Amino acid sequence: MSTPSIDDVRRAPKVLLHDHLDGGLRPQTIIDLASECGHTLPVDDAAGLGKWFVESADSGSLVRYLETFDHTVAVMQTGAAITRVARECVEDLAADGVVYAEVRYAPEQHVEQGLTLDEVVAAVKEGIDEGVAAAGGRIVVRQLLTAMRHQARSMEIAELAVAWRDRGVAGFDIAGAEAGFPPTRHLDAFEYLRRENSHFTIHAGEAFGLPSIWEAIQWCGAARLGHGVRIVDDILVADDGSVELGRLAAYVRDRRIPLEMCPRSNVQTGAAQSIAEHPIGLLTRLRFRVTVNTDNRLMSQTSMTDEMFGLVEAFGYSFEDLQWFTINAMKSSFLPFDERLAIINDVVKPGYAALIDAR
Repeated sequence: MSTPSIDDVRRAPKVLLHDHLDGGLRPQTIIDLASECGHTLPVDDAAGLGKWFVESADSGSLVRYLETFDHTVAVMQTGAAITRVARECVEDLAADGVVYAEVRYAPEQHVEQGLTLDEVVAAVKEGIDEGVAAAGGRIVVRQLLTAMRHQARSMEIAELAVAWRDRGVAGFDIAGAEAGFPPTRHLDAFEYLRRENSHFTIHAGEAFGLPSIWEAIQWCGAARLGHGVRIVDDILVADDGSVELGRLAAYVRDRRIPLEMCPRSNVQTGAAQSIAEHPIGLLTRLRFRVTVNTDNRLMSQTSMTDEMFGLVEAFGYSFEDLQWFTINAMKSSFLPFDERLAIINDVVKPGYAALIDAR
């Protein structure tokens, strides 16, 4: 098995399940939009602003990391601005070889200047449609609508997700600081979504431990775990290398509950000390349903190519390993089964086969 180069990884078809729209803006776009709306930025040139976001996010604190979003959300308060951001998001993902993406954002954070929730979703849809068209249809993109766990609008956002599910919205999510805001605060929203046969993922096990994961799965019924990195707290690795799974970790693995893992972001927020020490290595070896994601491309100065090649460098992963991550993600997407299968069989497997044959 040969080791992929970074150019190989860039050409490989990739699937992205955990990417925040407001965490992936181009620095120049932020500057342009801030000038239009009168928002003051900490740095006024694109290179310096990009560096500021990374350094501010690289604090080892999830709370500090989340504060950087004050600037991106501030410039996404009009339909035109939101559409531009969504279009550029799709263009950037397609250029990076992403063939399927679920892009998430919190509609409730984009209504400060009078937009309705429906208008926010419509603006994102317009931008996604424009981006897909510009990419020549090489990418499929769906929205995930996020509710903020420290607010009280989750039922409203859940109803919004159901209302738009046949118009480009694939599911629902909750995000924000975990400590003090357990997912069960939004239990009525999750019960509603289950009754509506609707898909949802939950940020859990990033900055908070096993109780957050347990509640997300067993109380709320999450289909996937956003991050889920702290599931390793329920795995005992003995000195001789033998491994014992606790009951929750065993349940997550047995049920094939997908983990939306974001290595670089986790290092920034202190959930892991380094890529080489990231639990993704152990979880992959134990064959949990691991997927690789970007989280926030601006704050982590990353891409799917960067994330995957970082794993190649840290763990020596092969083309076959990267294809495994990619198929895991496609299997775990909120796209209908036949559409998932078509992307796996017609895009992902042929794409990797061509790369392997070229070696």
